[in-house]
Amino acid sequence: MIDWSEILLKKTDSLETVINVLHHGGLRVALVVDNNNKLLGTITDGDIRRALLKHLPMTSLVKEVMNKNPVTALNTDSPEIVMSKMKSQDLLHIPIIDEKEILVGLETLPHLTYDKKHDNPVFLMAGGFGTRLHPLTEAIPKPLLNVGTKPMLEIIISRFIKSGFHNFYISTYYKAHMIHEYFGDGSSWGVNINYINEDQPLGTAGSIGLLPKNLIKLPVLMMNGDVLTKVNFEHLLNFHNKQKGIATMCIREYDVQVPFGVVNISNQKAKSFLEKPVKKFFVNAGIYIFENELINKVKAGDYIDMPDLLEQQIKDGKTVSIFPIHEYWKDIGQIQDYQHADDSFNNGFSLDD
Repeated sequence: MIDWSEILLKKTDSLETVINVLHHGGLRVALVVDNNNKLLGTITDGDIRRALLKHLPMTSLVKEVMNKNPVTALNTDSPEIVMSKMKSQDLLHIPIIDEKEILVGLETLPHLTYDKKHDNPVFLMAGGFGTRLHPLTEAIPKPLLNVGTKPMLEIIISRFIKSGFHNFYISTYYKAHMIHEYFGDGSSWGVNINYINEDQPLGTAGSIGLLPKNLIKLPVLMMNGDVLTKVNFEHLLNFHNKQKGIATMCIREYDVQVPFGVVNISNQKAKSFLEKPVKKFFVNAGIYIFENELINKVKAGDYIDMPDLLEQQIKDGKTVSIFPIHEYWKDIGQIQDYQHADDSFNNGFSLDD
């Protein structure tokens, strides 16, 4: 069993507290107990994502979203029985309790380590002009801009490598030679890197059609080359495989505050007032997983944007799953976004924390 003392919660803790515990615990689960350490429930990474889909605020309480009837094992059960329960229920972890339901431990599958190797291709889209970052991108492509001490694309690739991925494709267009020269064939990082070169802009999804047709028959992870995130790519891949859809798209909750008081009217009469209300939306986070079936639908040279491609799949009756992310996520789209990320990394922030 592992040390579970740092993943304990009370049912009155907030979702914000849960997210912090999940991030620091690194186990994708937190255990909810009373003052006597009696197990009341569990709350997982998946529970948080479902709460986000419901637009529950971060002040919501653990008791509103926790699993009140988790599968457990007794401390008198043999290791074989515990393992059998976990495998039969497809569990990554199981709380261990005594006969009075007092929590005494947490067991995890022994193969849950981060040294697993994934052969899935990773496709990083890095061909944009970066015009919104001028003058920074006049002499260098945006993916090679340093965030802290390293180019942002190197930070992204390093995150994938630490999750066990080693087979990379990078789409390039603007100042492509600089990206090729910096990363080469990937051998300096112990991985394979191939390049997809656009002769002309093909939209946000058109470069998919240039991927080789002999790709390994595994789902392809795709990501914009200007997104910095702490999303666990291995967890994302596991989610996609369970959903069995043609694609998975990561989404992020985004708040927009109306800077004025809003007046609701009916029949030329005021009915109610809202002072500077906040509207919540889900936005595309620029991270995807595609099945080979979808990769093969995009023809070489076709101009197509990602929303149009995915919307067509939905119209065709295909499943496009969504994966809400609550982890750190920063799209380096504007000067202020870049400066904020650069300052954070220079002051010791890391995606590996």
